[in-house]
Amino acid sequence: MATFLYKIGRMSFRRRHFVALIWVALLTLAGVGAASAPAAGNSSFSIPGTEAQKAFDLLEQRFPGTSADGATARVVFKAPSGEKMTDPGNKATVRETVKELSDGSEVVRVTDPYQAKAVSKDGTVAYAQVSYKVSGMELEDSSRDALEDSAQDARKTGLTVEIGGDALQTVPTTGTTEIIGIAVAAVVLVITFGSLIAAGLPLLTALIGVGIGVSSITALASALDLGSTTSTLAMMIGLAVGIDYALFIVSRYRAELAEGRDREDAAGRAVGTAGSAVVFAGLTVVIALVGLSVVNIPMLTKMGVAAAGTVAIAVLIALTMIPALLGYAGRRVKPAGEKSRLLGRAKKQQGPAKPNLGTRWASFVVRRPVAVLLLGVVGLGAAAVPAASLELGLPDDGSQPTSTTQRRAYDLLSEGFGPGFNGPLMVVVDAKDSDDPKAAFTQVGDEIKGLEDVVTVTPPAPNKAGDTATITVVPGSKPSSVATEDLVHSIRGKGAGIKADSDANVLVTGQTAMNIDVSEKLDDALIPYLVLVVGLAFLLLIVVFRSILVPLKAALGFLLSVMAALGAVVAVFQWGWLADLMGVEQTGPVMSMMPIFMVGVVFGLAMDYEVFLVTRMREAYVHGEKAGQAVVTGFRHGARVVTAAAVIMMAVFAGFIGSSESMVKMIGFGLAIAVFFDAFIVRMAIVPAVLALLGRKAWWLPGWLDRALPNVDVEGEGLRTDTDRGNQDRELVRAP
Repeated sequence: MATFLYKIGRMSFRRRHFVALIWVALLTLAGVGAASAPAAGNSSFSIPGTEAQKAFDLLEQRFPGTSADGATARVVFKAPSGEKMTDPGNKATVRETVKELSDGSEVVRVTDPYQAKAVSKDGTVAYAQVSYKVSGMELEDSSRDALEDSAQDARKTGLTVEIGGDALQTVPTTGTTEIIGIAVAAVVLVITFGSLIAAGLPLLTALIGVGIGVSSITALASALDLGSTTSTLAMMIGLAVGIDYALFIVSRYRAELAEGRDREDAAGRAVGTAGSAVVFAGLTVVIALVGLSVVNIPMLTKMGVAAAGTVAIAVLIALTMIPALLGYAGRRVKPAGEKSRLLGRAKKQQGPAKPNLGTRWASFVVRRPVAVLLLGVVGLGAAAVPAASLELGLPDDGSQPTSTTQRRAYDLLSEGFGPGFNGPLMVVVDAKDSDDPKAAFTQVGDEIKGLEDVVTVTPPAPNKAGDTATITVVPGSKPSSVATEDLVHSIRGKGAGIKADSDANVLVTGQTAMNIDVSEKLDDALIPYLVLVVGLAFLLLIVVFRSILVPLKAALGFLLSVMAALGAVVAVFQWGWLADLMGVEQTGPVMSMMPIFMVGVVFGLAMDYEVFLVTRMREAYVHGEKAGQAVVTGFRHGARVVTAAAVIMMAVFAGFIGSSESMVKMIGFGLAIAVFFDAFIVRMAIVPAVLALLGRKAWWLPGWLDRALPNVDVEGEGLRTDTDRGNQDRELVRAP
């Protein structure tokens, strides 16, 4: 592989005009496609295999036209102090608002609070429920605007009016955070390379790659039902790995120049060595992202595949566009560690150069591996302790900042009707096979009334055929509580007995039940996902490093860093530690998607750092250095670059902590702290300590397996043999 990539690097350097033209053409084509493609709404949301989804599908069949899984909004009214919502003036305002809300093209129905008995016992709070034809993620902006305009008109009369429900659900905008991340990346790259030109190359290629990836997603969004959420992960990961991969190749190019190679050969060798690591690092990221399909949530699968495609583009750009741009840059990209070769003699006269920080740190770790290993493992283990108390759930309006109308509506409903009113459960009774459907409906209602934490059970509402009915159950606890989750399981448990007695199927659905089912589905998929992703990457790393223990150590170190990061997330967002500092207004369950999302993203980035750092060690070991010295050599060449890459990633992810959305804030914090743990504790401390303790055993591979595995030559041994001989021949020709 190294020889093949070496040829690609040299070809791209020589024919840089052609290569640059191809990538500019692809970017233009993708941009034109995105601009001319029909506007896509938000992707449809379904969770196949869950009971809540089965109930929604059944309702669509038995109650046609009701849009059971459509968005809902609750417009909550509160009377001024000393007044009641039943006063004539307030009553007239509410009914005028209901009339306005009914005019929307996507509106199915609007309930009148006075007809539906949706007024609190003390008369101070009332609400009108708006039901839509489509889900909250698919709702048009015009429908949201009409909803908010109606509420604003009602506020002018002196009423307090707030809006809750999933109708206001939108994709969070994070444009400023991306700009902050790019700015920090630019500063770090300038410090790393000491040159504006060299620093600009990774940024330029990363932006081109992300531009092509996101534009392609936009162009295909309508045809493939990708939706506006799909590009978010693709942009985040594409920007991250795009900078990383280009950073490593430019760094290796400067190192090759420092060894005295001409620029074309240096570009070829940079792509042949660092480029090989880029290919395998990219493969681990692709495996982690495509592996999200095992969860069987279509939206998550699409996001993973789209992001994986953007990563693949980043790899191809790093292998071709970077050497082409290096050709354009010429002598403006200086060799590593020196400004010109003219300083060579002066440096020799001054004696050996002072070891860099990476060399000094690696030498310290090699001398005291046990102490460093114990300190790193104990520290991460302590950080992981809170993860034992992990509670999963999906955010609701109760987790929103108090400044939002959704949170204020949530609080008003809790005040007027009780906390469980914000998360009613819909029980669907399918009595098509029952001899007496009415008796089955009554039995279900009576059974539910006897359960703990039940406040209200509405009478059964049958369909026209009389074979299916819905029952609304209001819990006594808030939607995200453990008590509400237990109630859902209790109702489903009762359904098994009812099925045996009357042949009626009992299904629990609604937004709260759907959130519970999604959390359980993600929780159940975590172990299979880990086995798949870590297992495939383990096999891939065996091929890369030709070792059993090095990939095993990489996988175990990753698990340790992820557990520590989850522990930190629990401590901040569930326990409330440092909540004020992080801007966390409401603690509660950790977002159910967080563990599997963190595993996928962090695993890919962690393996990036592992591959780039350890391949340098492997390269030194293969070229004859002792195991301990190879660790030091790997750090001398790779530590500075890996550190820069990690700092850039932390800055990008940490920028999302400032978001007002609790979900985005949690993702930003979790990924930033995970990168910190993995890059600086696992890869920079635990990895060299373990390799120092293992010595030559770290690179052991059974003979039969060594013969069976393909030789991908990541360390560039083939280049040393072929290219160095060619360089020597050229030197002989030039000699007088």
